[in-house]
Amino acid sequence: MSVTKLDDGRTITDEKNSADLRKVGAHPDFWYPLLSSSKAKAGKAVGVTFAGEPIVIVRTKTGKLYALEDRCAHRQVPLHQGVVDGDNIHCCYHGWVYDCSGKCVNIPYVGKSDAIPRGVRAYPCREDYGFIFVFPGDPEKADSVPFPDIPAWHDKKYKTRVLDDQVGCHYSFLHENLMDMNHQFLHRRIMSKINTTFLGLRDEENSVEVDYTFSRIGKQPMGEKVMLGIRSAPTEDKPKDIMTVSTQYPYQVLRFWTAGSDHPALDLWITYVPVDKEQRTNHTFGLINIRRPDIPGLLDIAWPFIIYFTNGIFAEDRWVVEMEQAAFDEQGEDLNQEIFPVVQAVRDLLIRKGVPIPQT
Repeated sequence: MSVTKLDDGRTITDEKNSADLRKVGAHPDFWYPLLSSSKAKAGKAVGVTFAGEPIVIVRTKTGKLYALEDRCAHRQVPLHQGVVDGDNIHCCYHGWVYDCSGKCVNIPYVGKSDAIPRGVRAYPCREDYGFIFVFPGDPEKADSVPFPDIPAWHDKKYKTRVLDDQVGCHYSFLHENLMDMNHQFLHRRIMSKINTTFLGLRDEENSVEVDYTFSRIGKQPMGEKVMLGIRSAPTEDKPKDIMTVSTQYPYQVLRFWTAGSDHPALDLWITYVPVDKEQRTNHTFGLINIRRPDIPGLLDIAWPFIIYFTNGIFAEDRWVVEMEQAAFDEQGEDLNQEIFPVVQAVRDLLIRKGVPIPQT
């Protein structure tokens, strides 16, 4: 809710965003990455969560992958503490056995019997882009909901940095942060002074997209220069550098084209997965795809500069959005006085597409 306080004590509420966005949950009927593929070892189980719901991801020794509710139907202890045996998982407590569909197929001290409980919930699960994706919502909708399309990840002309970390804030703060490039002042120590020019907004039913261009006062940092320094001569239809940022619910995409280029120098895909039931912590998964220059090996040599540069940017973004979360927690409601139409549009999208967070 956007609230403006007047000098006479009255307040004006932005009716377009009348719901309190920080109390809106991520809609579960989408494909969410819940684990990096490298953390799903063969013959092992890993516990993760989506909005407080425990999920166990299992990779068998043969490479088969599945996801179940991370609670044994017997005593509710986490299944990820159990033992993967063939295509099944055994609970660590009494050895109850579950297959990939969540069905309890054996109780060691009972054997196969009609008395065996139904089992636990299974989640649609698939692997791509170096992540394990789970569909935590209605499983009957999984086949009809589009899976993320990230072509740059499969393109050998790009080198990819994987983002996999937790941030202590509601996911909406990060959506706003990326969409609003007017916050470059925050990064002044790393990037020098950047003047941002807002070029246009496209507000659709399921997405919000914005274009920016930039000018700089000061020295360009090495990491940024390597990331965006593959320059072409400006053309009539592409006379300037352009950054396009979009929230394609529930994902975000950022692409940066240098003037005259036919391919983005930077192609970022990112999403924020709520961890706890209150959705005050999110797990950020993303792919920074950087186009390789014509000189073989140059990007690999310069990679440490890119890591250093992006780590600095991410650290400052984390710092400020966690302060935003702290302010919300202290005030108990969203008192932001937002005036930028891009942020107003993305707020409206997140409210419209999200679901209420159950109040305890």
